[in-house]
Amino acid sequence: MKKLICILGFALAAGFAVAKSSLPNILFIPIDDLKPVLGCFGDEIIQTPNIDRLAERGTVFLNTACQQALCGPSRASIMTGLYPDQTGVWDLETKMRDVDPDVLTLPQYFRQQGYATTGLGKTFDPRCVDNRTDLDAPSWSIPYGSVSAERSMDHYQDYVNPMTIEAGQKAEAQLAGKVFNPGYLKNRAMAEIGGPLARPATECMDVPDDAYPDGALANAAVQMLDRLAAGDKPFFLSVGFHKPHLPFVAPKKYWDLYDRDEIDLAAFRNPPKGAPMIAMKGTGGNGELGQYSDIPREDDLPVELQKRLIHGYMATVSYMDAQLGKVLDHLEKAGLAENTVICFWGDHGFHLGDHKLWTKHTNFEQAVRSPLIIAGPKGLSGNTSQSPAEFVDVFPTLCELAGLDIPEHLPGKSLVPIMKDPTALVRPDAMAQYTRGSTMGYTLRDERHRYVKWLKMDYRKGERTGVLVAKELYDYKTDPLETKNLVDDPEYHEVVKAFEKSFKIRGVAQENKVK
Repeated sequence: MKKLICILGFALAAGFAVAKSSLPNILFIPIDDLKPVLGCFGDEIIQTPNIDRLAERGTVFLNTACQQALCGPSRASIMTGLYPDQTGVWDLETKMRDVDPDVLTLPQYFRQQGYATTGLGKTFDPRCVDNRTDLDAPSWSIPYGSVSAERSMDHYQDYVNPMTIEAGQKAEAQLAGKVFNPGYLKNRAMAEIGGPLARPATECMDVPDDAYPDGALANAAVQMLDRLAAGDKPFFLSVGFHKPHLPFVAPKKYWDLYDRDEIDLAAFRNPPKGAPMIAMKGTGGNGELGQYSDIPREDDLPVELQKRLIHGYMATVSYMDAQLGKVLDHLEKAGLAENTVICFWGDHGFHLGDHKLWTKHTNFEQAVRSPLIIAGPKGLSGNTSQSPAEFVDVFPTLCELAGLDIPEHLPGKSLVPIMKDPTALVRPDAMAQYTRGSTMGYTLRDERHRYVKWLKMDYRKGERTGVLVAKELYDYKTDPLETKNLVDDPEYHEVVKAFEKSFKIRGVAQENKVK
């Protein structure tokens, strides 16, 4: 009898192991500040061979909206499957679990389903979670970053030029003990007192890949893949690359891929005709870009500087692509590729001089439209789709691909139908939002148009209706560069009417009458 029980126990254990091994691994790849300037998205100049080969085994979602074009809110949204109005994270200061201590994250849910979960690099924005070290402990069964790839949090950590490091250290010493609120003011202070070398926007040095953080991160990811492969659980591994976020620093060989003389400036470098001022950033001093020591405060940047910045962005994209390639190669080498779902995404888009704007922080196409590639099981590969998608759709999509129940509270839609048929629609349009003080701008994007409504409201107290400030409408078929706000054009009355109906269904962006 004992022998029979032993045999049955072994059989049950073996069956359980088979069931566990049949669950796919998840390789989650967040990229900081990556706009869809990629070969697989149609760019003919950028060199991204590894992202392009990932696209060949997956689905490229060409019309994806981040929920807010700012790192912290965007990442909190995709990681919880909730809109910023649900997470309460609209800035870089609010901590996600201060708003809702019981909020369920994507890796946390996979952990609950028996996955080993861990990550390296930047997944959550560290400013929007409880602790910069553990980066939301409930999400990870293996402590985050337990194979270290990170340098210290010094403000000169991205650079390898000894003169820049020295200038940065001297500036840090002079600012020791001073409190800056918001934190980015410290960066501006460093730039002002440290001189042009203290915090430059670009750096080109003839060094190996792992001299910069993303190269070290790729090496650490390879080590972590080996550790996870040796375990007895399916895994959820996040590998968050920092580039192409500013500063644009990369080894010289990636700069050498491009001839600066042949780099074009943005095709349209003015605000759209008829666009409200609130649609523009209005931060003065070039905003985020102006925190760097070699950037003038004037909004009109010299042509050569614009070209250097665009060159730097392209170089860092190619550098990041090469580091991703090392991770993908090792996934193949370790025999994990066939049973791993890969989700590659950039946390929002990026302005490179279009509309005379740089970085993000708007509701324009260049800031909201974000790259998303999901490589799932065989038979769902090599597709591209113009169907609208949102970052809140990623959580339910990965659940369905893994064969897990989709939590009922999630507002997103699984994108698996689009992976099976790229002409399918799971939603008529994609929504995003951005704040300007006490005004919230909501935007909807379908396959052709973008509609934006700016409303004054106390959104932090749960208001989703407000006093109308301004409206915008753009037609990407006739005006792909957003040169003119068409909201008052009678020809588009029915388009606006349809978007208003969609806003009403979503329960946001409804107008109050002025009392």
